[in-house]
Amino acid sequence: MSGVQRDGSPAARRSELRMKENKCLFNLGVYRREAVRAYKSYDFFRHDNQEAMKIRKQCALVALQDVRAYLKDEGGQIAVFDATNTTRERRDLILAFGQENSFKVFFVESECDDPDIIAANILEVKVSSPDYPERHRERVMDDFLKRIECYKVTYQPLDPDQYDKDLSFIKVMNVGRRFLVNRIQDYIQSKIVYYLMNIHVHSHSIYLCRHGESNHNVDGRIGGDSELSPGGRQFSHALRDFIEEHQLWDLKVWTSQLRRTIQTAEELGVPYEQWKILNEIDAGVCEEMSYEMIEASFPEEFALRDQDKYHYRYPGGERLEPVIMELERQGNVLVICHQAVMRCLLAYFLDKSAEDLPYMKCPLHTVLKLTPVAYGCKVEMFYLNVDAVNTHRDRPLANVPRDIFPVPRRNSYTPLASHDQVKRPRLYSAGNRPWLPLAHTPSALMPERLQSQDILCEGIDSDSPEEAGDSVEF
Repeated sequence: MSGVQRDGSPAARRSELRMKENKCLFNLGVYRREAVRAYKSYDFFRHDNQEAMKIRKQCALVALQDVRAYLKDEGGQIAVFDATNTTRERRDLILAFGQENSFKVFFVESECDDPDIIAANILEVKVSSPDYPERHRERVMDDFLKRIECYKVTYQPLDPDQYDKDLSFIKVMNVGRRFLVNRIQDYIQSKIVYYLMNIHVHSHSIYLCRHGESNHNVDGRIGGDSELSPGGRQFSHALRDFIEEHQLWDLKVWTSQLRRTIQTAEELGVPYEQWKILNEIDAGVCEEMSYEMIEASFPEEFALRDQDKYHYRYPGGERLEPVIMELERQGNVLVICHQAVMRCLLAYFLDKSAEDLPYMKCPLHTVLKLTPVAYGCKVEMFYLNVDAVNTHRDRPLANVPRDIFPVPRRNSYTPLASHDQVKRPRLYSAGNRPWLPLAHTPSALMPERLQSQDILCEGIDSDSPEEAGDSVEF
């Protein structure tokens, strides 16, 4: 098991260099607020305030016990101990804790001496901190600057040349202007470094929408590479008007390689990029079938999917590859994607559970604007007033008993597919015909038109091998 230790200097923009806010993160500020209900002023952080120093150390010890319980008793793999940890004494305490419990420790130190960045961070992040319920900008600025001065008295930076040369860590200087990486030991640590070196910490927004309504949406079919319906084309025009109305002149536009997203983007009159990684999850042998057809032809698969929708994969299907990193490092981006892709992106930015992810409502013809802010992500929803079918399927009322169909979940193509199944190509450009004919579907299995679009977006809160290397500086 790996324990990931997060370290930061005063004025570190740690809320931006964030790990997801969930039970693997142990923020020492939360423990302090539990011990001291009312924060009064920067005096609490003075190095000569002996009573406060005892409280702060006790909070750290309690938090470390919770880290141990999470990693040893609750099956956790990574824990983030989020605190300033500005002294060698505190970091040695954490290292001793890691050695005692056979945890690996990795430090993340964020240094900042740019006064403009510090001031912007205080106004953007600290004004909304629970320490300052009155939200008085001038008072918050004055108090927090004095708190920084308290930290400076005892601050001892990580020393890659002598004292800390054998530790694993990354130093982030002035919010990503420079980096220093020291003794990365494993895959997880390398991924953390990669993440921190690629995230975009300046103000930006991510716009998410599904493609315009497709002919397959109208017919109730999943997957495939259908063209837009008349309503879908109307939405693409409305999307162009939305971009003009909101003056999103610097907006990057991404689509999948499927025709319905490409046709939606073509109407915008702006350059766009096609990403295979944004393609809808491949339904394998169930491509271009309705749910009624899947239930009739492959009842076992239909039941398995309802039993565990998050982990289920269609026979011959593929899993979605992550696009999170690219979105973190970019400026303003409009992602025209598909329902499953959009759910994954929303679940990441809104910190939704794997259990809730498959049932988040992502209606057609609706744009979601996500703006990362301190301690969360602000969500705004824009319905563009173009009718569309409702493609959402609610969570089953009860799970299917696991012993009804003793069929293992399939991670690759299996002989379950019918013998007359036609392989359907998906990745051809708009205007080009598929290189194999599509099989006809019995008209008796065609569903009736689905009911009107439900524009509610459920689950969205609008406010809300071990080799040691040398130090490398970027």
